[in-house]
Order: sequence, then C-alpha cells, then structure tokens
Amino acid sequence: MFKVGIVGGTGYTGVELLRLLAAHPDVKVKAITSRSEQGVSVATMFSSLRGFLDLEFTEPTLEQLQGCDLVFFATPNGVAMHMVPDLLKSGIKVVDLSADFRLRDARSWAAWYGQTHACPEFLPEAVYGLPEVNAGLIAQARLVANPGCYPTSVQLALLPLISAGIIDLEGVIADCKSGVSGAGRQAHISSLLPEAGDSFKAYGVSGHRHLPEINQQLSVYAGKPLEVTFVPHLLPLIRGIHATVYARLLPTDFDVQSLYETFYQHHDLVDVMPAGSHPETRSVRGSNICRLAVHRPLSGKTLVILSVIDNLVKGAAGQAVQNMNLMLGLPQNRGLQHVPLMP
Repeated sequence: MFKVGIVGGTGYTGVELLRLLAAHPDVKVKAITSRSEQGVSVATMFSSLRGFLDLEFTEPTLEQLQGCDLVFFATPNGVAMHMVPDLLKSGIKVVDLSADFRLRDARSWAAWYGQTHACPEFLPEAVYGLPEVNAGLIAQARLVANPGCYPTSVQLALLPLISAGIIDLEGVIADCKSGVSGAGRQAHISSLLPEAGDSFKAYGVSGHRHLPEINQQLSVYAGKPLEVTFVPHLLPLIRGIHATVYARLLPTDFDVQSLYETFYQHHDLVDVMPAGSHPETRSVRGSNICRLAVHRPLSGKTLVILSVIDNLVKGAAGQAVQNMNLMLGLPQNRGLQHVPLMP
C-alpha cells in the first residue's frame, strides 16, 4: 500500500483528490495539510467524506509528510515551489496541481504569475503530466506538473491533427467554457450564484494564464512555434469544461474520424464519439474521461473539434491520480474507472 500526502486540502481540487484517493485500492492518504484548518477533522469540513477518511488537517511541514511515497500539491500558485526541493531530496515524488512547474521558462513564469520562481533549476526536470503523450516520461519522473483544465481539453482536441501534420498551424482557435468551480473555493463576487447564474460571459480575452501553457505544449508537439487564439468563458454550472476548437485542414480528402479513433484507441480515458456526435459536459461529470467529437461542416476545410471534461477530475484531481498511478508503477486507470454522474 502506497502512502500519499496532500498539501492544501481545503479547496475543490483538494477534496476531489480525497474523494478519489479514499476509494483507491493501492493508496492510503497519510497526511492532509492546511495552515488555516490544522486540527480540524476532514469529515467535519467535508461531510461527504464522513466514514471514508479518518484524518485531521495538519500543518504543511516536511516532518508531517515524511514517510509518504508521493505528495500532491493542491495549493495556490507560488506555494509548491518553496517545498518541492526538500521533498525531492527526501526521496518523495511530487505531483503539482498548481502552475509552478508547467512553464519551462522562468522569466515567462514570473511575467504571468507576478513573482520570481523560487527554484527555476527544477523547471527542466519537471515532466508535463499529460499521460496521453508523456506516459513513459511520467513513469520515470519524480516531479510532474499536472496540466491546467483548459489546456487539457484543448490539447486532447488537437493532438491527433498536429501529430498527423494535416492542419494549418496558424489561425487555430480554442473557444472554451468552464463551470464556476474552476475559479476555486475562495469567495469571489463573480462566482456568487446571483452573479454567475442565468448569465454567460467571456473573461481573460486579452491574456489568460493558461494561454502560455497551451502554446508551449502545442509548439512542442508541432516542432515549431504555434500560437492559439484562446477565449475562456464562464458558464452558470458547477462542473465541466466544453472546448470548441477550430482548425483549417490542409489535405481535403483526409478521414479525420478514423485519425482520431486510431490515435486514441489505446487510451481508455479518452472517448472518441461516433461521427456527428455532440458531447455534453454532464456526460463526463465526476469522471476522468475526456469525450471528443470531430466535425467537418459542409465537408469544407474547417474542422470543429468538441472536447468535454470535468474540470475537477480530468482537468485536475483525476489527471493527478492518473499521473500518480504511472509514477508508482500502477495501471493508468487504477482507481479512476468511475461511471459519470447522471443526471
């Protein structure tokens, strides 16, 4: 039985990690930390976990995390980078769900996140945790940067096309929508029900923090610089991301449906739906599944790829567990074979 710890367990991502790990057959949660809630029972704060976890929040110190095989960081940006070096020196593997190790360039990271990176020497070592392309590297890694929710949905939509080299790399558009849980558990006026309910809006159009991550990774896959037009929107729902991605097809006689089915045939957490499908966010709610559908309106040159995930699972905690499984030598989908919630 592997022992794991979670630093920052009071947010939506933290409690989602606890939900998944509580039922994982090969893992025991040894420590869950929170500076503000130390001494408080997890079940007291999250009644959904009553009877599944008998733990109290503790102070996030190296001593509390000793003995763990792996530690998750479900903390705000800028926290993990101060603790990761000591954990790695202690032989503890790390999956960071924040953005601290996603960008390769420390200057770019500082520009987007407004602070100097505390351990830039670890940026080249951190493996980007998208299992559909980096499973081999993740399995050998001691530090994994868990992808952001929007970048996950966009990358999975575009990977087959970029790998086949059949789209124009200029003019790619990612029109994405997320539920309000993506904003976290903090009290923000824009996330209040009277503000977000019965409404729909774009935000971060001039530059969202997930944009450099999207561009960085797609450029890696393409082997040349690629810049996506990325526009996020806020949906009046709790969970879910719906990404509508537009790209221009180069060879007009290519069977794109077969391309997607072949590309993901060995990835059982990515579901390529039948031609003509329109995946819904509720079809993946509570699961670690990404559902994809590809359309070619009027048999023209424009492709429309629809990608839906649960932002708290495949977009965060579920993908982190998927990465943990690889790092600990377990099957990728171990403890993640949940049927989505309906209705």
